[in-house]
Amino acid sequence: MEFRNLCSLETFRDICSPSGYSENLEDVIKKEFTRIKGVTYLDHAGATLYPESAVREFCLDISKNVYGNPHSHNPSSTLTHDTVDRVRYRILQHFNTTPEEYSVIFTSGSTAGLKLVSEAFPWSAPTATEPGSLFCYLTDNHTSVVGIRGPASAQGALPIPVSPSEVEGRARAGVEGVGGHDGPAACQTPHLFCYPAQSNFSGRKYPLGHVRGIRARRLYPACDHRGRWFVLLDAAAHVGCSPLDLQSCAADFVPLSFYKMFGFPTGLGALLVRNQAAARLKKCYFGGGTAAGYLAGEDYFVPTANVCDRFEDGSVSFLDIIALNHSFDALQRITGGMDHIQPHAFGLARYTHMLLSSLCHGNGHPVAQMYTQGQFDSPDTQGAILNFNLLDCRGHIIGYSQVDKLASLYNIHLRTGCFCNTGACQHFLDITDQEVKNNLKAGHVCGDSIDLVDGKPTGSVRVSFGYMSTFDDCQTFLSFVVDCFVEKPPRVDRVRLGNLRQSKTGPCGNSHQKRSIKLSANGGIEQEVETRRPAEPSLEGCVRPSSAVDTTLPKNPYTLTHIYIYPVKSCAAFEVCDWPLGASGLLFDRSWMVVNGHGVCLSQKREPRLCQILPRVELPLGQLSLSAPGMENLSVPLKSAATLKTSQRVCQSKVCGDRVETVDSGDEAATWLSDFLGQPCRLIRQSPDSIRGGQKRLNTASTAVLSLVNEAQYLLINQASVDLIQEQIRRQESSEDGQPLERQDLISRFRANLIIAGVEPFEEDSWSQLIIGNAQFLVGGRCGRCQMICVDQDTGAKSKAPLLALSACRSGKLTFGVYLSRQVQGDSPSARTLSVGSAVLHRTLDLSL
Repeated sequence: MEFRNLCSLETFRDICSPSGYSENLEDVIKKEFTRIKGVTYLDHAGATLYPESAVREFCLDISKNVYGNPHSHNPSSTLTHDTVDRVRYRILQHFNTTPEEYSVIFTSGSTAGLKLVSEAFPWSAPTATEPGSLFCYLTDNHTSVVGIRGPASAQGALPIPVSPSEVEGRARAGVEGVGGHDGPAACQTPHLFCYPAQSNFSGRKYPLGHVRGIRARRLYPACDHRGRWFVLLDAAAHVGCSPLDLQSCAADFVPLSFYKMFGFPTGLGALLVRNQAAARLKKCYFGGGTAAGYLAGEDYFVPTANVCDRFEDGSVSFLDIIALNHSFDALQRITGGMDHIQPHAFGLARYTHMLLSSLCHGNGHPVAQMYTQGQFDSPDTQGAILNFNLLDCRGHIIGYSQVDKLASLYNIHLRTGCFCNTGACQHFLDITDQEVKNNLKAGHVCGDSIDLVDGKPTGSVRVSFGYMSTFDDCQTFLSFVVDCFVEKPPRVDRVRLGNLRQSKTGPCGNSHQKRSIKLSANGGIEQEVETRRPAEPSLEGCVRPSSAVDTTLPKNPYTLTHIYIYPVKSCAAFEVCDWPLGASGLLFDRSWMVVNGHGVCLSQKREPRLCQILPRVELPLGQLSLSAPGMENLSVPLKSAATLKTSQRVCQSKVCGDRVETVDSGDEAATWLSDFLGQPCRLIRQSPDSIRGGQKRLNTASTAVLSLVNEAQYLLINQASVDLIQEQIRRQESSEDGQPLERQDLISRFRANLIIAGVEPFEEDSWSQLIIGNAQFLVGGRCGRCQMICVDQDTGAKSKAPLLALSACRSGKLTFGVYLSRQVQGDSPSARTLSVGSAVLHRTLDLSL
């Protein structure tokens, strides 16, 4: 049976009660979210989606009304001032509090609110009679919270990281400290404790009762330290899908970002400040609108009495604040409020968690390693977030960047990495402090695609749900995992699934009868009649073809079969039989690139028709020739390096994060490209003075000089590896009645410079040095692949088959081909040209080192 019938909506409804939205969700999607048709959006913890009616109503509002600067007193300014005040009240109402208890300080986002607290909190250094301030924070906190320790330390406060188990261990033990109100003689040193209402990494919800426990000094660390304790509750991840009642947890500071709640507007957040705590905040800088009075010629300044005005420097983003009104209206109209959103989003997350955490490969090994606390059984303790890494059939972790690339191919939008939460990442992935430092030295930085270091993950995969998420989103995601990462036949761990189904589900569901299911070979779920346990894990069928690593000196010669240069980055290949070598690779390889009207480099990911532009470097004529269907040929002079900068406009651009200086190739080329691609474009060339070094993660980083390539001077692939991928595609297509790809079609998709006739698939992975003809090369690393290989280089049409086949052949690792850089010291003139038919000698890596 089909996956969508067997992994059924009925089963989902058993787990989660209907949403209770005021409108049918399918109708809501059709009316409010037409732009996400064909998209599976699962990054609501990053930013949720806005309903289209909210934007329409906002545009109608500002087109009919005149909103002036609220610091003026004319009618339009008064309208703005009153509307902004109305929005402040509506925010407080949403969190069940009043202006008498809290003030709303508008910021650019949650991070700006945290920065404000870090700078205005009354930190005090220790004295002979009084202890200094403490800045205490859960290790499971966003980077922006941990960053408070910079300003705090600078003013004499002592940072103390606190693990969640320490706080909860004291709470369970019932440790009693001295009360928070000990009279005027008690120590009044201010301390700050920060924790998230919900972890942005795992979705774990921390007890809101910690606010009172810390302030009353019953919980650690407050119970061990005298002074006046304040609590900052980071609500940014929590408020997107969950209600927050500030009557029951009156935190002193509550930062949040509205795009996580509504999707629109962005760049707007708020710091909710308890009025009792606001009096303790101090401020050095004063901007427009914050002063009751000041003197320009004397150090005299009196702040305004109103808390909001005092901390909002300059004019607030009043049109964005007005947009909030319409976002609140739309949220209420569509969902009926947070009490309906929470069970809906949690039910989707719990259902996906149950199936993903129970899913196994054909040999019985689990498919996913889940990063969560507890049984994922209640929206009171868990948000609508799943965090995990996928495993291959041998139990090895599949790097998150590989999952991200394949998900993009399926138009599934998720998040990967450490999510700006290093503490939680270290805890769940068991990464030591020293390993974090070593990874940084090895070239891994936050936000990059280096997902494994020495086989150990540097991050994970996160999917998160919102109020407009649907059961189809769950099905699409689970089907994607089965299709791309599960060794067939897929199975389900019946015991684990039964335990998860029987666990307490809270208000979003109920207990269920035990049901045994398994995934069918085609990705569906079948009822399993047998009650026997799964077979013992086996590696049979999991081992891919490979060759033993040869640590001897050069083997028998291989052959260079093809040479390709790509004069214009992301355009078609130009095949040659022999070609000169330049300082940065094959002469003129990736010397030009096409940029859009904003100066951003175009690639086939965004503009597949680039593959139909055929560049040819005509050395005898001294010109670059461009041809394309329906266009007359265009000639661009090669010109000498000395005349480039004087004859054309110099501009700046970026390639893979590197800033490069380029020169424009003129209006004629720009018009030609714009006409063919149907958008404003220009052709630019790397400036002769622009020098790029090799990427840091490659072994050749210290010596290689790069053109406009992504990573390295040369890319080499092995025909034997191509043949294995082609065979895998044939097996895939035979079950789908598709047309198999020819070898040359595959070769063109991998966009390599050098093609060799090898013996064993992927044996090039173990090589460290090469000699091709008389030219010597160093191997710099493997080439990570993305959806570019899905683009047909003749038509621009896209097919998932190559990327899926590569993933299957490499057990989920999307690497193919090796990067090379040329060793130029002491080379002879004969080493400055490559020719098809040249012998290829190689040296393998010494794995004993």
